[in-house]
Amino acid sequence: MNIYSAIKEGSKILKKKKIKFPDLDCEILIAKVLKKKRKYLILNLHKPINKKNFETYKDLINQRSNGKPIAYLTKKKEFWNSEFIVEEGALIPRPDTEVLIEATIALFKNKDYANVLDVGAGTGCIILSILKEKPYFYGKGIDLSSKSISLSKLNAKKLHLENRVKFIKTDVDNFCHGKYDLIISNPPYINSSKIKYLEKDVKNFEPKLALDGGLDGTFKILKIIEKAFTLLKSNGKLVLEIGYDQKIKTIGLLKKRGFYINNVIKDYANNDRCVISTKIN
Repeated sequence: MNIYSAIKEGSKILKKKKIKFPDLDCEILIAKVLKKKRKYLILNLHKPINKKNFETYKDLINQRSNGKPIAYLTKKKEFWNSEFIVEEGALIPRPDTEVLIEATIALFKNKDYANVLDVGAGTGCIILSILKEKPYFYGKGIDLSSKSISLSKLNAKKLHLENRVKFIKTDVDNFCHGKYDLIISNPPYINSSKIKYLEKDVKNFEPKLALDGGLDGTFKILKIIEKAFTLLKSNGKLVLEIGYDQKIKTIGLLKKRGFYINNVIKDYANNDRCVISTKIN
């Protein structure tokens, strides 16, 4: 069995299960097993694979065929300008969330120092990406998930940012430490009744805690808005990721609690994705 044959065999299995990108997934998984870059595969398609590696590869293909996300199988995910450690129990970073990083960097382009709070830190990808871009920013990340806190700490160490950030296991309701120039969050915002309609990769494997936003999807958004008013400094910024259909409701919640709306930013698919607001005293 060579690399080319292994990719084709794996691809057939994934196609039968209607996996979206079977060839690409097979290449990623075989590269993981061989501990090589994908470009190595292209140049060495006819190199043989030993039995042990092939059995490991087949096991990964079977897991992928059942819907387990590639990021959980490879235990890594690219986000912004870094590679993050990812494991089951924490939300997989999405490209759409990168618009929050872009917006924040633009928002603070003339500010050298800021104290940042990330609510629902997950893998730490949001706050760590910001701290990497802004060397004199400091902050905290909070999450209810022990797995997320553990992964965030690992990623902070991997990116050499552990001295500028602390991660704390707590709910936003019970957090009352410090005053912040920026609070940023990708909260759970999926309507509870719609979770069963998500792709199987998401609904069967990613943590419900990081997805379920209550009956209309804005339950956790409201909690963050209310707490942010207490935790933000005067003129502090709140940057929220939202669902594609939550702009009007979120803006209403923000205005009701004393926030000025700076901007609503669209994601790469032209959906409303990020609301930027300012605490007004």
